[in-house]
Amino acid sequence: MKKLLPVLGILLILAAVVITAGCVDSNTTPKGEPTTLTISTTTSLYDTGLLDAVQDYYLKTYNVNLKITSQGTGKAIATAKNGDADVLLVHSPSQEKTFIDEGYGVNHRGVAYNYFLIVGPEADPAKISGMTPEEGFKTLNELGLKKTEGVVFVSRGDNSGTHSAEKNIWKAAGYNYSADIQGSGDWYKETGAGMGDSLTTAGQLNGYILTDEATFLTYKKNNPSSPLVPVISEGKSLLNRYTVMTVSPAKFPDTNVKDATAFTNWLISKEGQKFIGDFGKETYGKSLFTPMSTVKDSTLPPFNIDSTTPVTVPTA
Repeated sequence: MKKLLPVLGILLILAAVVITAGCVDSNTTPKGEPTTLTISTTTSLYDTGLLDAVQDYYLKTYNVNLKITSQGTGKAIATAKNGDADVLLVHSPSQEKTFIDEGYGVNHRGVAYNYFLIVGPEADPAKISGMTPEEGFKTLNELGLKKTEGVVFVSRGDNSGTHSAEKNIWKAAGYNYSADIQGSGDWYKETGAGMGDSLTTAGQLNGYILTDEATFLTYKKNNPSSPLVPVISEGKSLLNRYTVMTVSPAKFPDTNVKDATAFTNWLISKEGQKFIGDFGKETYGKSLFTPMSTVKDSTLPPFNIDSTTPVTVPTA
Protein backbone atom coordinates (compact mmCIF):
# COMPACT_ATOMS: atom_id res chain seq x y z
CA MET A 1 0.00 0.00 0.00
CA LYS A 2 2.83 2.39 0.85
CA LYS A 3 4.34 1.80 -2.60
CA LEU A 4 1.01 2.59 -4.31
CA LEU A 5 0.50 6.02 -2.66
CA PRO A 6 3.43 7.78 -4.37
CA VAL A 7 2.40 6.29 -7.71
CA LEU A 8 -1.20 7.39 -7.19
CA GLY A 9 0.00 10.88 -6.31
CA ILE A 10 2.03 11.13 -9.48
CA LEU A 11 -0.94 9.97 -11.55
CA LEU A 12 -3.20 12.60 -9.96
CA ILE A 13 -0.67 15.33 -10.70
CA LEU A 14 -0.37 14.24 -14.35
CA ALA A 15 -4.14 14.13 -14.67
CA ALA A 16 -4.37 17.69 -13.34
CA VAL A 17 -1.78 18.86 -15.84
CA VAL A 18 -3.66 17.22 -18.73
CA ILE A 19 -6.98 18.72 -17.64
CA THR A 20 -5.46 22.19 -17.27
CA ALA A 21 -3.78 21.97 -20.68
CA GLY A 22 -7.04 20.85 -22.23
CA CYS A 23 -8.76 24.01 -21.01
CA VAL A 24 -6.44 26.24 -23.13
CA ASP A 25 -7.21 25.46 -26.76
CA SER A 26 -6.84 27.38 -29.99
CA ASN A 27 -10.30 28.88 -29.61
CA THR A 28 -9.52 30.57 -26.33
CA THR A 29 -5.94 31.57 -27.00
CA PRO A 30 -6.06 35.31 -27.88
CA LYS A 31 -4.78 36.38 -31.30
CA GLY A 32 -3.34 39.50 -29.81
CA GLU A 33 -4.53 43.05 -30.27
CA PRO A 34 -5.63 43.80 -33.85
CA THR A 35 -3.76 46.44 -35.80
CA THR A 36 -5.69 49.44 -37.15
CA LEU A 37 -5.90 50.55 -40.77
CA THR A 38 -7.55 53.94 -41.32
CA ILE A 39 -9.53 54.28 -44.55
CA SER A 40 -10.86 57.53 -45.99
CA THR A 41 -13.66 56.77 -48.41
CA THR A 42 -16.70 58.01 -50.27
CA THR A 43 -20.27 57.91 -48.96
CA SER A 44 -21.48 55.87 -51.93
CA LEU A 45 -19.35 52.91 -50.85
CA TYR A 46 -20.22 53.25 -47.18
CA ASP A 47 -23.98 53.97 -47.46
CA THR A 48 -24.58 50.68 -49.27
CA GLY A 49 -23.26 48.64 -46.34
CA LEU A 50 -20.41 47.13 -48.35
CA LEU A 51 -17.67 48.53 -46.14
CA ASP A 52 -19.49 47.45 -42.99
CA ALA A 53 -19.45 43.91 -44.33
CA VAL A 54 -15.78 44.16 -45.35
CA GLN A 55 -14.92 45.61 -41.94
CA ASP A 56 -16.48 42.69 -40.05
CA TYR A 57 -14.98 40.05 -42.31
CA TYR A 58 -11.50 41.56 -42.40
CA LEU A 59 -11.23 41.89 -38.63
CA LYS A 60 -12.37 38.31 -38.10
CA THR A 61 -10.16 36.84 -40.83
CA TYR A 62 -7.02 39.00 -40.70
CA ASN A 63 -7.16 40.60 -37.24
CA VAL A 64 -7.00 44.10 -38.72
CA ASN A 65 -9.50 46.72 -37.59
CA LEU A 66 -10.60 48.89 -40.52
CA LYS A 67 -11.31 52.35 -39.15
CA ILE A 68 -13.49 53.94 -41.81
CA THR A 69 -14.23 57.63 -42.36
CA SER A 70 -16.97 58.25 -44.94
CA GLN A 71 -17.24 61.60 -46.75
CA GLY A 72 -17.64 63.00 -50.22
CA THR A 73 -14.58 62.28 -52.36
CA GLY A 74 -13.28 65.85 -52.11
CA LYS A 75 -13.37 65.73 -48.31
CA ALA A 76 -12.05 62.16 -48.27
CA ILE A 77 -9.04 63.28 -50.31
CA ALA A 78 -8.53 66.29 -48.03
CA THR A 79 -8.48 63.92 -45.04
CA ALA A 80 -5.80 61.82 -46.73
CA LYS A 81 -3.81 64.94 -47.64
CA ASN A 82 -3.75 65.85 -43.95
CA GLY A 83 -2.18 62.49 -43.17
CA ASP A 84 -5.28 61.30 -41.31
CA ALA A 85 -5.68 58.10 -43.32
CA ASP A 86 -3.61 55.15 -44.49
CA VAL A 87 -5.80 54.24 -47.46
CA LEU A 88 -7.95 56.23 -49.88
CA LEU A 89 -10.91 54.45 -51.50
CA VAL A 90 -12.81 56.74 -53.90
CA HIS A 91 -14.34 57.20 -57.37
CA SER A 92 -13.20 60.39 -59.08
CA PRO A 93 -10.53 59.78 -61.76
CA SER A 94 -9.50 63.42 -62.19
CA GLN A 95 -9.17 64.05 -58.45
CA GLU A 96 -7.32 60.75 -57.99
CA LYS A 97 -4.83 61.72 -60.70
CA THR A 98 -4.12 65.06 -59.04
CA PHE A 99 -3.69 63.35 -55.66
CA ILE A 100 -1.11 60.96 -57.15
CA ASP A 101 0.64 63.59 -59.27
CA GLU A 102 1.14 65.70 -56.15
CA GLY A 103 2.88 62.77 -54.50
CA TYR A 104 0.19 61.86 -51.97
CA GLY A 105 -0.84 58.47 -53.31
CA VAL A 106 0.89 55.24 -54.36
CA ASN A 107 -0.16 51.71 -55.31
CA HIS A 108 -3.23 52.83 -57.25
CA ARG A 109 -5.51 49.92 -58.26
CA GLY A 110 -9.03 49.50 -59.63
CA VAL A 111 -11.37 47.37 -57.52
CA ALA A 112 -14.94 47.68 -58.85
CA TYR A 113 -17.37 49.67 -60.94
CA ASN A 114 -21.04 50.33 -61.48
CA TYR A 115 -22.96 53.10 -63.22
CA PHE A 116 -24.46 56.42 -62.37
CA LEU A 117 -28.17 56.91 -62.99
CA ILE A 118 -30.28 59.98 -63.55
CA VAL A 119 -33.35 59.35 -61.44
CA GLY A 120 -36.47 61.43 -61.08
CA PRO A 121 -40.24 61.37 -60.70
CA GLU A 122 -41.98 58.47 -62.40
CA ALA A 123 -44.15 60.94 -64.34
CA ASP A 124 -40.94 62.42 -65.80
CA PRO A 125 -42.27 65.98 -66.26
CA ALA A 126 -39.16 66.96 -68.27
CA LYS A 127 -39.69 64.00 -70.63
CA ILE A 128 -35.99 63.09 -70.69
CA SER A 129 -36.39 59.32 -70.57
CA GLY A 130 -34.49 57.69 -73.44
CA MET A 131 -32.17 60.65 -73.95
CA THR A 132 -28.40 60.58 -73.51
CA PRO A 133 -27.21 62.01 -70.18
CA GLU A 134 -26.02 65.16 -71.97
CA GLU A 135 -29.35 65.64 -73.77
CA GLY A 136 -31.19 65.07 -70.52
CA PHE A 137 -29.14 67.68 -68.65
CA LYS A 138 -29.57 70.20 -71.46
CA THR A 139 -33.34 69.71 -71.41
CA LEU A 140 -33.48 70.05 -67.63
CA ASN A 141 -31.55 73.31 -67.83
CA GLU A 142 -33.75 74.77 -70.56
CA LEU A 143 -37.00 73.79 -68.83
CA GLY A 144 -35.70 74.82 -65.44
CA LEU A 145 -34.83 78.31 -66.62
CA LYS A 146 -38.36 78.58 -68.01
CA LYS A 147 -39.67 77.67 -64.55
CA THR A 148 -41.44 74.63 -65.96
CA GLU A 149 -43.61 73.04 -63.28
CA GLY A 150 -42.11 69.91 -61.73
CA VAL A 151 -38.60 70.45 -63.12
CA VAL A 152 -36.09 70.54 -60.25
CA PHE A 153 -32.55 69.18 -60.27
CA VAL A 154 -30.84 68.30 -56.99
CA SER A 155 -27.04 68.35 -56.92
CA ARG A 156 -24.78 67.16 -54.13
CA GLY A 157 -22.67 70.28 -54.64
CA ASP A 158 -19.96 68.88 -52.40
CA ASN A 159 -17.01 68.23 -54.74
CA SER A 160 -17.60 64.50 -54.35
CA GLY A 161 -16.98 61.91 -57.05
CA THR A 162 -20.65 62.05 -57.97
CA HIS A 163 -20.58 65.84 -58.10
CA SER A 164 -17.48 65.70 -60.32
CA ALA A 165 -19.28 63.27 -62.64
CA GLU A 166 -22.23 65.64 -62.77
CA LYS A 167 -19.98 68.58 -63.69
CA ASN A 168 -18.37 66.48 -66.44
CA ILE A 169 -21.79 65.82 -67.95
CA TRP A 170 -22.66 69.53 -67.87
CA LYS A 171 -19.35 70.26 -69.61
CA ALA A 172 -20.00 67.60 -72.25
CA ALA A 173 -23.43 69.13 -72.79
CA GLY A 174 -21.76 72.44 -73.66
CA TYR A 175 -22.08 74.37 -70.39
CA ASN A 176 -19.68 76.23 -68.16
CA TYR A 177 -20.77 74.78 -64.85
CA SER A 178 -19.90 77.65 -62.54
CA ALA A 179 -21.15 80.32 -64.94
CA ASP A 180 -24.19 78.65 -66.49
CA ILE A 181 -25.53 76.19 -63.94
CA GLN A 182 -24.65 77.09 -60.35
CA GLY A 183 -26.93 79.77 -58.98
CA SER A 184 -28.95 79.89 -62.21
CA GLY A 185 -32.34 79.59 -60.51
CA ASP A 186 -34.60 77.78 -58.09
CA TRP A 187 -34.69 74.78 -60.40
CA TYR A 188 -31.09 73.88 -59.38
CA LYS A 189 -30.67 72.90 -55.70
CA GLU A 190 -27.34 72.09 -54.03
CA THR A 191 -27.45 70.03 -50.83
CA GLY A 192 -23.77 69.95 -49.83
CA ALA A 193 -24.58 66.50 -48.42
CA GLY A 194 -23.82 62.84 -49.05
CA MET A 195 -25.56 60.66 -51.60
CA GLY A 196 -28.14 59.13 -49.27
CA ASP A 197 -29.20 62.48 -47.81
CA SER A 198 -29.27 64.08 -51.26
CA LEU A 199 -31.54 61.32 -52.57
CA THR A 200 -33.85 61.96 -49.63
CA THR A 201 -33.98 65.65 -50.58
CA ALA A 202 -34.67 64.82 -54.24
CA GLY A 203 -37.47 62.50 -53.17
CA GLN A 204 -39.02 65.19 -50.99
CA LEU A 205 -38.83 67.73 -53.83
CA ASN A 206 -39.97 65.21 -56.45
CA GLY A 207 -36.89 66.24 -58.42
CA TYR A 208 -34.17 64.78 -60.62
CA ILE A 209 -30.72 63.80 -59.37
CA LEU A 210 -27.55 62.01 -60.51
CA THR A 211 -26.76 59.05 -58.24
CA ASP A 212 -24.64 55.94 -58.25
CA GLU A 213 -26.74 52.83 -58.80
CA ALA A 214 -25.70 51.04 -55.60
CA THR A 215 -26.73 53.88 -53.27
CA PHE A 216 -29.99 54.32 -55.17
CA LEU A 217 -30.91 50.65 -54.76
CA THR A 218 -30.15 50.89 -51.04
CA TYR A 219 -32.19 54.09 -50.79
CA LYS A 220 -35.20 52.53 -52.56
CA LYS A 221 -35.09 49.49 -50.31
CA ASN A 222 -35.20 51.72 -47.26
CA ASN A 223 -37.71 54.14 -48.83
CA PRO A 224 -40.09 52.02 -50.94
CA SER A 225 -42.63 54.84 -51.20
CA SER A 226 -40.12 57.26 -52.74
CA PRO A 227 -41.34 58.72 -56.06
CA LEU A 228 -37.87 58.42 -57.63
CA VAL A 229 -37.22 55.92 -60.44
CA PRO A 230 -34.38 55.53 -62.98
CA VAL A 231 -35.00 57.85 -65.93
CA ILE A 232 -31.66 57.68 -67.81
CA SER A 233 -29.38 54.68 -67.22
CA GLU A 234 -27.28 54.43 -70.38
CA GLY A 235 -24.39 56.52 -71.67
CA LYS A 236 -20.58 56.48 -71.61
CA SER A 237 -20.49 59.35 -69.13
CA LEU A 238 -22.32 57.24 -66.54
CA LEU A 239 -19.45 54.81 -65.90
CA ASN A 240 -18.48 54.89 -62.22
CA ARG A 241 -15.22 53.16 -61.25
CA TYR A 242 -13.86 52.70 -57.72
CA THR A 243 -10.17 52.59 -56.90
CA VAL A 244 -7.88 52.18 -53.90
CA MET A 245 -4.48 53.67 -53.10
CA THR A 246 -2.08 53.94 -50.19
CA VAL A 247 -1.27 57.32 -48.69
CA SER A 248 2.40 57.87 -49.53
CA PRO A 249 4.86 57.25 -46.68
CA ALA A 250 7.14 59.79 -48.38
CA LYS A 251 4.61 62.42 -47.30
CA PHE A 252 3.56 60.76 -44.07
CA PRO A 253 6.11 58.29 -42.59
CA ASP A 254 3.55 57.01 -40.06
CA THR A 255 1.32 55.55 -42.78
CA ASN A 256 0.49 51.92 -41.99
CA VAL A 257 1.96 50.72 -45.29
CA LYS A 258 2.14 47.05 -44.29
CA ASP A 259 -1.59 46.68 -43.67
CA ALA A 260 -2.45 49.08 -46.51
CA THR A 261 -0.49 46.91 -48.94
CA ALA A 262 -2.12 43.72 -47.67
CA PHE A 263 -5.60 45.28 -47.87
CA THR A 264 -5.06 46.47 -51.44
CA ASN A 265 -3.87 43.03 -52.48
CA TRP A 266 -6.89 41.47 -50.78
CA LEU A 267 -9.28 43.79 -52.63
CA ILE A 268 -7.87 42.78 -56.03
CA SER A 269 -7.45 39.09 -55.12
CA LYS A 270 -9.92 36.37 -56.11
CA GLU A 271 -11.21 36.32 -52.54
CA GLY A 272 -11.71 40.08 -52.34
CA GLN A 273 -13.24 40.33 -55.80
CA LYS A 274 -15.68 37.52 -55.01
CA PHE A 275 -16.63 39.28 -51.77
CA ILE A 276 -17.38 42.47 -53.70
CA GLY A 277 -19.27 40.61 -56.44
CA ASP A 278 -21.42 38.67 -53.98
CA PHE A 279 -22.41 41.71 -51.94
CA GLY A 280 -26.04 42.67 -52.49
CA LYS A 281 -27.14 39.59 -54.42
CA GLU A 282 -29.15 38.14 -51.57
CA THR A 283 -30.90 41.42 -50.78
CA TYR A 284 -31.25 43.03 -54.21
CA GLY A 285 -31.02 40.06 -56.57
CA LYS A 286 -27.92 41.58 -58.17
CA SER A 287 -24.46 42.80 -57.24
CA LEU A 288 -24.29 46.43 -56.16
CA PHE A 289 -20.74 46.62 -57.51
CA THR A 290 -19.19 44.73 -60.40
CA PRO A 291 -15.70 43.40 -59.58
CA MET A 292 -13.00 44.87 -61.81
CA SER A 293 -11.78 41.31 -62.41
CA THR A 294 -14.68 40.90 -64.85
CA VAL A 295 -13.01 43.39 -67.21
CA LYS A 296 -10.70 41.72 -69.73
CA ASP A 297 -8.11 44.53 -69.59
CA SER A 298 -8.95 47.37 -67.24
CA THR A 299 -5.83 49.32 -68.26
CA LEU A 300 -7.61 50.22 -71.52
CA PRO A 301 -10.33 52.87 -71.93
CA PRO A 302 -12.80 53.53 -70.47
CA PHE A 303 -11.40 52.20 -67.16
CA ASN A 304 -7.71 53.17 -67.54
CA ILE A 305 -6.57 51.54 -64.30
CA ASP A 306 -4.46 48.52 -63.35
CA SER A 307 -6.60 46.12 -61.36
CA THR A 308 -4.53 42.92 -61.34
CA THR A 309 -0.86 43.58 -60.53
CA PRO A 310 -0.14 42.92 -56.84
CA VAL A 311 1.36 45.87 -55.00
CA THR A 312 4.45 45.87 -52.78
CA VAL A 313 5.14 47.76 -49.58
CA PRO A 314 6.14 51.32 -50.56
CA THR A 315 9.12 52.99 -48.96
CA ALA A 316 9.40 56.54 -47.72
